[in-house]
Amino acid sequence: MVVKQITNVEFNEMVQAAAHNLKQNVEFINSLNVFPVPDGDTGTNMSMSFESGAKYVAKDDSNSVGDLAQSLAKGLLMGARGNSGVILSQIFRGFSKSVEGKKTLNVSDVTEAFLNSAKVAYGSVMKPTEGTILTVIKGIGQVAKDCNDTEDIAVLMDKCYESAEVALKSTTELLPVLKQVGVVDSGGQGLVFVIKAFADILNNRFDANNEPHQPNNHEMNEMIDASHEQGRESVQGKLDPNDIVYGYCTQVMVRIGKGKQVEHEFDYDFFYDYLSKLGDSLLVINDDEIVKVHVHTEFPGKVLSWAQKFGDLSNIKVDNMRMQQEDIIEQDDKPEPAADEAPKDVAIIAVTSGDGLGELFKNLGATDLIKGGQTMNPSTEDLLNAINGSNAKSVILLPNNGNIFMAAEAAAKVADVPTKIVHSKTLAQGMTAIISFNPEQTIDENCNVMEEMLDTVKSGELTNAVRDTTISNLSIKKDDFIGIVDGKIKVNGTDLIDTATNMVKSMLDEDSEIVTIIYGEQGNQDTANKIKAAVQQLDEDLEIEIHNGGQPVYPFLISVE
Repeated sequence: MVVKQITNVEFNEMVQAAAHNLKQNVEFINSLNVFPVPDGDTGTNMSMSFESGAKYVAKDDSNSVGDLAQSLAKGLLMGARGNSGVILSQIFRGFSKSVEGKKTLNVSDVTEAFLNSAKVAYGSVMKPTEGTILTVIKGIGQVAKDCNDTEDIAVLMDKCYESAEVALKSTTELLPVLKQVGVVDSGGQGLVFVIKAFADILNNRFDANNEPHQPNNHEMNEMIDASHEQGRESVQGKLDPNDIVYGYCTQVMVRIGKGKQVEHEFDYDFFYDYLSKLGDSLLVINDDEIVKVHVHTEFPGKVLSWAQKFGDLSNIKVDNMRMQQEDIIEQDDKPEPAADEAPKDVAIIAVTSGDGLGELFKNLGATDLIKGGQTMNPSTEDLLNAINGSNAKSVILLPNNGNIFMAAEAAAKVADVPTKIVHSKTLAQGMTAIISFNPEQTIDENCNVMEEMLDTVKSGELTNAVRDTTISNLSIKKDDFIGIVDGKIKVNGTDLIDTATNMVKSMLDEDSEIVTIIYGEQGNQDTANKIKAAVQQLDEDLEIEIHNGGQPVYPFLISVE
């Protein structure tokens, strides 16, 4: 059957199918992250961004594809997370601009829309780089332009999908870092899943009943965070902490079959059934090596004891939810600021991960905080709400992560409050920048100085490799410790202290004076002290500070100034 036009019905089905495809393939897209670190979140960002767009479309009862495309673009922009999510939103902003006012779309309309998608997407990036999602959308547009021998949009979309696959394969050769590791671009792969959904809908072969996606560790954390955030406004604020049946949010990771206390071979049902009797909100995911548990219970000790019968434990986290609820009530009971309260001259908003890091930024002068960072990039809407809710005449925003820049810029453009972005790529850069803020200077003067200060600090991140790879002339094995300096893997090894020391050694120069060690959820004070002692031997004149940042993903953040 020839498909000569896309109506509002088909367009809505295409969008919902694309959202489904991205959600089903989050883990695979994340796995294409070039660095072997546990923060590959392109799939998560693209899925959450497109899901926001799909919700906007689903709520729009217009029978015009042009209107629905506008809703998709608006929803994508407001939900955009990370650079991949922002670029995806720009691709469909270009699409929507091209089809504006059109009730249905024919082959020519779709062709022009994809060409404009590529044009707008390239224009949204300061320095467009081939070998990325941009290469894929350009390939789609070019093939659509050359496909002038059919009136069948289903045929056209199949050709666009085929061209997207070809363009995706080319990204490995076009971008040296992808070629070195041997993967395709993760953002481009996400766009391929979108176009595949479009083609499958138009060709009547889309199957929404495929096998359910097995979430990886990062997605599980997203699920946990989302479930804990739901309803934390006024309704939950009225909940009596004593009414919480299961008071301890307990999380643990188990290395199956490892350790001295193993009593049972792992069997999912056997493992799950016991835990299900201890509480609710139970999540258990596993592969051949690891099982991860999240449960709300009154008996965290029993959870840990049971888990230990299957392997040794790591990443243990127990939160007292009754105490958390008391804090929520306390915050809700605080009086609202007076409507005529004078606004601040300047608000400094910092994106941070971890309570300790939040306190550090507050102590250094941040007026507002946004929870986010690796694996949990705030959306454009999150940033926009923080800016507009800052009660300030102007705002300085510290993203503290390069993957948040585009969402920050998008939010600044539409904010009600004049907003400047200081382009801090790391938390260490953000802390160095905020120290130089001078309330006696104008916002432009402050931002110029803060931007200049970014280059005075070197930022190191210590974590574990999640897979074998060879990069930057380093042969890295899964579970190796790796030291990343200003975005580049510099060192690796099997000993944490040695790897951390070698990383710092690569960061030191004759002007180095201060080393700051910030330990996170997977680090601790004792190990930080050992790193400090080892670094001190490199240069006894160094001033070394230790702070508890509480950040996820990276056990230790180490900066040198």
